Amino acid sequence: MREEINFPGLGHQLRGLMEWPEQPIRCFALFAHCFSCANNNVAASSIASALTASGIAVLRFDFTGLGSNDGDLTNHHFCANLDDLLAAASFLRQRYQAPALLIGHSLGAAAVLAMAGQVKEAKAVITIGAPHSAAHVVQHFGSSLLDIHQQGQASVSLGEREFLIKKQFLDDINAYQGAYLSELNKALLIMHAPLDSTVAINEAEKIYQDARHPKSFISLDQADHLLTAHCDAQYVAETIAGWASRYLPEVDKQPGAPAGQIWVEEHNHRFTVRISSAHHHWLADEPKNLGGDDLGPDPYQHLLAALGACTAITLRMYATRKALPLDHIKVALSLHRESDNHGANHTQQETIQRRIELSGNLTDAQRQRLLEIANKCPLHRTISGPVVIQSELVEHTPPT
Repeated sequence: MREEINFPGLGHQLRGLMEWPEQPIRCFALFAHCFSCANNNVAASSIASALTASGIAVLRFDFTGLGSNDGDLTNHHFCANLDDLLAAASFLRQRYQAPALLIGHSLGAAAVLAMAGQVKEAKAVITIGAPHSAAHVVQHFGSSLLDIHQQGQASVSLGEREFLIKKQFLDDINAYQGAYLSELNKALLIMHAPLDSTVAINEAEKIYQDARHPKSFISLDQADHLLTAHCDAQYVAETIAGWASRYLPEVDKQPGAPAGQIWVEEHNHRFTVRISSAHHHWLADEPKNLGGDDLGPDPYQHLLAALGACTAITLRMYATRKALPLDHIKVALSLHRESDNHGANHTQQETIQRRIELSGNLTDAQRQRLLEIANKCPLHRTISGPVVIQSELVEHTPPT
């Protein structure tokens, strides 16, 4: 499941995507894309999909002034990348859980390497096409480099995009020459293409030489710098998911909803809540006119959806067992409230209207029998019969 999110940067809002797995969450990962990319490029999307398939939730976002984010790109500098990454890590830490994986692509990987030591909870770092130092990007400025020094700024082409770069950017990146690699106390995976014409393969060699163990190197044969071929992006994604598993806790050691239970937890401390079962994750919310963000169905819509799903599943099971010619089932549900203000007691009658559409060469007797079966579906019996809800307070357990 993909969710658009906003979180605070330094003086402005950052926008990104939260990618949720459909199974119990093992951990969270933070992904930093390349300088000239946006969070929806092929590599970022493929990597996020592969990680979520392994139970890893992924936050990826555009840096300040890039993509859909606020901020002035003309004032963009390398420290801004680090500030954005630290803000993203802080958002995950406060809202969910600090990232266990830090992943960077190209200059985004240089930023990840520079800030990784400040994310104490991170277990592993993965770089893709990374320069040994941020200063490596300067060689792509060409003739604009002299203009930046003489005029204070100049337009630079990176990939297929134009950026206005100020001298502050040059001054900034000179401070990051990879010295922090020898102090990186985390597992490191370096991925690089020998044919990379943007960041030469010897940059990966420098990173490997300076970094501490445990460290690994994987050659991305035939791939280009941006991993534009889907097969290359998919290979990188699946490799990361497999390699990282050695450094992550097993799913069954993570807190999650036991089989048969549902957990509901606040998502944004307004009205949005996260719902988790043993194998699924989704959202509930209120509409915007009631103060919510409309990020998911409201509680009554969940109730109607549950009844509709149970109805269709029960009918299909019965039709299959009886070999009935039932081709398709469609159920429409709505909730109606009628108030009775007569007399001393104020009452409110709530009625769920369920309209069942059955397609197929069915006889009238078969249709009527299916209607009887619909009224006997398990959820129908539960909500229409006497139900006792037992509530109790439990001790709050602070996260470790």
